[in-house]
Amino acid sequence: MPKMNLSHMEASILFALCASIVLGLVTKRTDRERLMYGLYCFACFVGTLFGLGWLMYFGHG
Repeated sequence: MPKMNLSHMEASILFALCASIVLGLVTKRTDRERLMYGLYCFACFVGTLFGLGWLMYFGHG
């Protein structure tokens, strides 16, 4: 089995994708609602990643 060498950002985005899929599937009833909520959650996860990344960058100077 090949090893996966992911950077921290790649691993975080992969987690965001998996978590968004699960949240979309278990919280909504129709397929359209699931898709829209999954995309919304993914955008929130990625936006938070970038926001916290910049906050740490400026915090550490």
